[in-house]
Amino acid sequence: MPSPVSADRSAAQPPGRGSVEALITQARRLKGDVDAVRRDTRSDGADPEERWQRALYDLALHQLDDLDAHLAQLRDGPAPAPAGPEGPPAGGPAPAAPGGSLLSRVGSAEWNLLTDEATWSGELYQILGLDPARPALTLDELPSLVLEEDRPRLTAMVTDCLVDAKPIDGEFRVVRPDASLRTVHMMGEPVLGADGGTTSMWAVLRDVSELRRSQRTVCETRDSLHRHRRQEQTEHRIAAELQEAVLPPWRGSLRLPHQGPVTLDLAAHRLPAATPTLIGGDWYDALELSDGQTLLTVGDLTGQGVSVASGMAMLLGAVRGMALAGTEPGQLLTLLNQLLDATVQPALGSAVCCRYRPESRTLVWAQAGHPAPLLYRDGTGRPLNAPDGVLLGASSGAVYGQSVVTLQPGDLLLLHTDGLMPGQGRTAAPDRLLGLAARFGAARTAQDCVRTIVEEFGGAGREDDACVLVAKVTA
Repeated sequence: MPSPVSADRSAAQPPGRGSVEALITQARRLKGDVDAVRRDTRSDGADPEERWQRALYDLALHQLDDLDAHLAQLRDGPAPAPAGPEGPPAGGPAPAAPGGSLLSRVGSAEWNLLTDEATWSGELYQILGLDPARPALTLDELPSLVLEEDRPRLTAMVTDCLVDAKPIDGEFRVVRPDASLRTVHMMGEPVLGADGGTTSMWAVLRDVSELRRSQRTVCETRDSLHRHRRQEQTEHRIAAELQEAVLPPWRGSLRLPHQGPVTLDLAAHRLPAATPTLIGGDWYDALELSDGQTLLTVGDLTGQGVSVASGMAMLLGAVRGMALAGTEPGQLLTLLNQLLDATVQPALGSAVCCRYRPESRTLVWAQAGHPAPLLYRDGTGRPLNAPDGVLLGASSGAVYGQSVVTLQPGDLLLLHTDGLMPGQGRTAAPDRLLGLAARFGAARTAQDCVRTIVEEFGGAGREDDACVLVAKVTA
């Protein structure tokens, strides 16, 4: 490669061979470490963040490959240009240097302005895909290889170098004879004569096609990741707003617009999942009906996200509508199962539906694959005997039975959804809730009971939402 020496300054001394060898060793060790981490990062391509991480590893390996090749060339010096028929074919692979570095990525050139002669290294021929037996292109001929839209950029860089003695540092794309497109980074300086005028120009040209391709991949996967995250944030916001709009915003005990004396003290609470971005399909509801009876219901639609939250809203709306129309709990769940079976996107859900009749203090209830309500009386608790009922959406022809239980003043009824104790058996949460009977007996209001439940279960690492509804018979 021609020496970048001008008339008014001397060239910097190259580093010693031993120091370069040490840098090569460090670069290769780092490349091996990065490659090992990259291989351990297994991805099926479905997760945008994993694709972005993989692209970053690939980019780092490309850059370390370049560093290895450049250091090897600095240590060994430029390879001689292949001459005659023994050289490699135009555009073919470059010879491998000691250590395995491919030196075809970096070439050098000098253009003598006094004699109009051009001197290229063999690597430059390889980068541009030209026959090394042909004469090197002059500065006037060089743009013929450059992509048309990049020619003004190359012309401006060369003009600034020759006229204003500005260093060259820029990129352009080259169309090789085989029609392939390569991106070349060019760095160079003018060489000044004794009179201060430019006598020649030298340059180092580097093939950065793979590096730029890796950088584009990183940018594309990063943008995809950002779009994915924005979509997740939007869906979470919509699901949260839908959930808040549908579930009763109870603060303390629920006060229904009773026409007569208060017969039930009601309170409820939703315990959110440990990960706030996960919005499930759990619901609770209490509704005073036109005949003076009260609807109590809890349920859970499997899954998370906007579609589940909207499905939950649909089911809860259907429950309210059918209850106001006088539909009994067993028939209500039968119709709800048909509704869920007829939806475009199949889903599964569980639910408990109760109808409390204050004049007789009887509770008529039905369940669809859901934990039975817990009844607390005289300091002890027990689950109600459950009628038949499978999960909603599990069978298109399912029929749901119902049971009747008579309550007494002071009785406490607790309805809950799964998820209070993640990773435990189906009976773990009911057993623990039954163990709170003494504390419930000492509680003055339904809201006090809900506070006790939140204290016991609020700190658990739930993977899904959970809901509780407490009803205390007052008269």
